[in-house]
Formats: sequence, structure tokens, C-alpha cells
Amino acid sequence: MDSLLTPEGKNKIQERLKYLKEVRRPEIAEAIQRAKELGDLSENAEYHSAKEEREQTEAEIIRLENILKSSIIIETDKNNGRINIGSKVKITINNLEQNFSIVSQEEVDAFSGAISYKSPLGQALMDHKKGDSFTFNTPKGETKIHIISVD
Repeated sequence: MDSLLTPEGKNKIQERLKYLKEVRRPEIAEAIQRAKELGDLSENAEYHSAKEEREQTEAEIIRLENILKSSIIIETDKNNGRINIGSKVKITINNLEQNFSIVSQEEVDAFSGAISYKSPLGQALMDHKKGDSFTFNTPKGETKIHIISVD
């Protein structure tokens, strides 16, 4: 199944992939070599830890490469003022102002306000425009949302 990515998301994945291949992989290889030099590998915690780290890193490299191979890069500047993937929105939720970026699932980062277009809030925001107000059902009841800006 194809993944949707913003150009920024594609760049972040490419940067992460480059870091894993060019920095992390050699660091781990070095750690494995140092651990081997300590002697008996059967009870060598450093060796087993480094090997586990290598497996995790290689799995992440494969995952990121697969995302890039199967991704469709979406144009983020053609939203006609409506919220879509790639939009940066400023909204009020129950009179509390918040900023979000609407992104693909592969780009989600809750700490920076990047939410998936498939998340309940992301779905509720899609296709709205600046000035729209609507209610959104949450487990705690209805929440009032007002769109302040869409970039």
C-alpha cells in the first residue's frame, strides 16, 4: 500500500536514513569490534547489546527504505485555503489556541504538533478553511473547534 508523504516528511526520512547508514551503522560496527576484543563472546554483554542495536538499526533502515519506495509525495501548496495533508493550522479547541501540522502517518510527531490526517482530529479538520467553526465529538463529549488560520 502506498504511503502519502509531504516533501518535508520525505526529507526527514531521507536525513534519518542517511544518519543510520553513514553514522550509526559504523558506530555499531565499531562497538561490536571493541566488544569482540574483550574475549569470551558468550558472556559478553557489550557484544550482545551491540548486536541487538545492529539488528534494530538494520530493521529501521529497511522500514524507512520501504516507506520511501512506496510513497506518493503530495503537493502541499495546492490546498486552496482548505486543510489538507501538509497544512499548518492554528485553531482554538474549547477556547485554547493550538497549532498543528496535518501529516501522513509516517510523519506523526505529537511533541511538535504533527498529527495524522487519519487521526480523529485530523479527519475532523480535513477540508475546513479559515474561519470555520464546528463541533467535534470526543470521548469526553462535544468539543468546539474554530479555525484561525490555514497555511
